[in-house]
Amino acid sequence: MSNILWKSLLISPAVLGTALMASSAVKAAESPIAETLKLETQELQIAELPSQASWNNTQLSELSEQIDLGKSLVASSALEALESPTATEALQPPTQELQIAELPASNNTQLLDQIDRYSQEGQLNMGQVTSVDQLRDVDPTSWAYEALRSLVERYGCIVGYPDQTFRGNRALTRWEFAAGLNACMEQMERLIAATEAVLREDIEKLQRLMQEFEAELAALGARVDNLEGRVAFLEDHQFSTTTKLAGEVIVAGTTNAGDDNDNQAILGNRVRLVLNTSFTGQDRLVTRLASGNFERFRNNFEFDNVRIGDDYEGTVKFDQVESATSAQTFNLFRGDENDVFVDWLAYYFPIELGRTRINTYVAGQGGIWSDITPTLNPFFEDFDGGNGALTPFATESPIYRIGGGAGGAVSFDFGLLEGILGPSTVTVGYLSGSASDPEPGAGVFNGDYGILGQFNVNIRDRVQIGFTYVHGFHKKDSPIFGVGDREGTGVVGTAAANLSRSTIVEDLEEADFDPAIPEGRTIEDLDVTGLKDKVTNTYGAQLAWRVTDWMSFSGFFAYQAVRAIGRGNSETWTYGGGFAFPDLGKEGSVLGIFAGVQPYNGRGRIGNLRFGSQNPVHIEGFYKYQLTDNISITPGVIYITNPEQSDDSEDQVIGTLRTTFTF
Repeated sequence: MSNILWKSLLISPAVLGTALMASSAVKAAESPIAETLKLETQELQIAELPSQASWNNTQLSELSEQIDLGKSLVASSALEALESPTATEALQPPTQELQIAELPASNNTQLLDQIDRYSQEGQLNMGQVTSVDQLRDVDPTSWAYEALRSLVERYGCIVGYPDQTFRGNRALTRWEFAAGLNACMEQMERLIAATEAVLREDIEKLQRLMQEFEAELAALGARVDNLEGRVAFLEDHQFSTTTKLAGEVIVAGTTNAGDDNDNQAILGNRVRLVLNTSFTGQDRLVTRLASGNFERFRNNFEFDNVRIGDDYEGTVKFDQVESATSAQTFNLFRGDENDVFVDWLAYYFPIELGRTRINTYVAGQGGIWSDITPTLNPFFEDFDGGNGALTPFATESPIYRIGGGAGGAVSFDFGLLEGILGPSTVTVGYLSGSASDPEPGAGVFNGDYGILGQFNVNIRDRVQIGFTYVHGFHKKDSPIFGVGDREGTGVVGTAAANLSRSTIVEDLEEADFDPAIPEGRTIEDLDVTGLKDKVTNTYGAQLAWRVTDWMSFSGFFAYQAVRAIGRGNSETWTYGGGFAFPDLGKEGSVLGIFAGVQPYNGRGRIGNLRFGSQNPVHIEGFYKYQLTDNISITPGVIYITNPEQSDDSEDQVIGTLRTTFTF
């Protein structure tokens, strides 16, 4: 058979190969084009070549006109589909691919010229590939191997990338689809113009294939027109081209059923609205607004053997005192009565240095260590949101509550260590709780601050280990575990562990002394009332172990050396661990069981005020049921013994039903 006739007989396989390539690549992206353009290969198998039939010049001319008509129809409809924003998003190319400048959708002539140039450049750059076997990632057992061989070895209109790969498993870009289609159509047109004889059944197959494309592309065009109208409306009414809004609303009911307390059942809310802004696609500016009305439960407890001077020893009874040990994540709110304010403002941006990636974090307000540091407590950690554990103690190690506010941190991802230790990070940072205050003893460097360093390794994606050190400086009224707050009870731990002078003095002023303080003596004679600044050095370790796909274990330990300036030294201990059972009952749901000891003063005293030496044991169980993608319901129980490390403090039994809405 002559070479000319042989090329004529291959017209139909070329069209088939183009359709198969487009269908295979687009299917990888699961785009609407894949549904519309897919062709059943079983119905389009090319039969063995029968005997030759001759055609005269008039018939060949008619065939060429039919091909031109088919080419115009397919190219026009394809361009309409490919100009859709929906198609653009579905066919997004990877970064290493050849980038082509975008052209206005209305300028079809200029767009066709760009496609034609891209097609010619591809043929020149990849002309050295003359066999499908030269494509390194194409397996002879692939279902599309024969179609690729026809395109590569017989036509050369689509061959692959300059690195001799085909990349058949990734999404097809709009430029590549249009350029490939245009190149193959032009190649077939040239072959038909030079052919003197073709088979009738091949022409019939070609006509049938053109009719199939006509119906499908016409249907697709109507769908794309509708989508373009909807997208145009959304673009005209969008809030911002750089900012997306996210939000979380918590509505919860909670009650304290412990003995001998006057706490009432409460129902409240907390709302967070987050504006996520990106200027480059790699960075992120976070602006979070918060509002809420929850308050914490109060505790009753006693301290024995309290000495005042040399001639008084008695018992101090505290009644309805707010305690950080009974805090829940939704009442870590710094305001009340649903006042709205900016509680977090931060900016993230990456820096690439070879195989090392530096994730940079700058906080202007409300920064905490878990914003940038892996806390290694999966399924419990939700950054004090409404989809993790109920309490801040079960959410993450208390070591991450030392320091907060404004400042910065960097986290290094070391690619060189990944082959040895798995993904590894080193994080260092500085946060100040008084950065915006110009008064003496405040500011960025002279007020409350925390300095963190952490090394974290990931072993085979099953085990994560972290070692953490935090150095802190805390003014006399600042709680040690207060995330940078300059007064208050703190986020977690006992009053003896937080050592906030203003909180302790305020509680003492409302306390009852038994026997009564002798005349001439006051609480000002207690050493603790003269408590000044504190310096802390805290050492911690964290572990996360994905035991199976349905069970995870995580735990932590921390030891803190405390130097109360002018009042001696002390130490603080805390530890805990828990099991999580993800997707229990429904995908997205989780059952969590956590137990440990909240931060407590290991020596049980500061000066002549004895705090007691009992461990504040914390046991928590919750089940988050993912009702829908945006709604979860979490019932849970919290049991705390010796909440203020006192023998005479009442145990706390807290029941909570939390509903979380996210959008």
